[in-house]
Amino acid sequence: MDYLEFKIKCLDEFREILIAELSEIGFDSFLETEEGIDAYTIEEDFDREAFDAVFSQYKEEGQLSVSEGKMPKVNWNEEWEKNYDPIPVDDLVYVRASFHPSVPGFRHEIVINPKMSFGTGHHATTFQMLRHQGQIDHIGKRVLDVGSGTGILAIMADILGAREVEAFDIDDWCVDNGNENFDLNHVKTRMGLGTIREVDPKGPFDIILANINKNVLLDEMSIYADLLVDKGYLLLSGFYTEDVADLMECAKPLGLKLMNQGSKDNWAALILQKN
Repeated sequence: MDYLEFKIKCLDEFREILIAELSEIGFDSFLETEEGIDAYTIEEDFDREAFDAVFSQYKEEGQLSVSEGKMPKVNWNEEWEKNYDPIPVDDLVYVRASFHPSVPGFRHEIVINPKMSFGTGHHATTFQMLRHQGQIDHIGKRVLDVGSGTGILAIMADILGAREVEAFDIDDWCVDNGNENFDLNHVKTRMGLGTIREVDPKGPFDIILANINKNVLLDEMSIYADLLVDKGYLLLSGFYTEDVADLMECAKPLGLKLMNQGSKDNWAALILQKN
């Protein structure tokens, strides 16, 4: 199974935007470099038309250039070890890989070996979700992590004292990687495979975490509301700041009230409460 490699040079502020956009069209692994990002996708899954559309959209503003190549199956652990730096989220949590040493001065620590999954804390959406989790009481709560990726948010919920955490993702790579990360952090939760409709989690939940993308969030918002207890919290990210109005237009008729809002690098994150 060969991979296509795209070495993309871009302005610093466009790294995370490109990672998010390319992940939407089938790219499954990324490495941040001094000049931009390296993006990888399985050759047979590559959609040239979709890639060209993303590239054209940001080419001028982001000063993009790209070189393409093909490579055999990659030792992703080795690649991540060379390129993956630890991430501090305020003094709340220090996110590191197993090959990084612990660092004092943080209330919590999460060990993530991401392999080909999304969610290391590097992206502004994951960073903000972790920060918002730190503002919510998780002790004794039932938590649902939708589209769990590496499992980082589910792990955070467990660390913060959740009684029960349920997590799932549509990608079997994420499920395997997530369960490995659960083991690294001594979390008993097992990640499921499928969409929220396929997994059919049994509510109610006190907290629901959903760091996905705007279209999925809009499509599944009513499901989240139905699964929440009264006064329960819904934490959302995966969309741009200009999309907040659309998300709230969908959320308000479902009894979801905006309690807090953040932004980082034009990515938004919301804390909603069910009333």
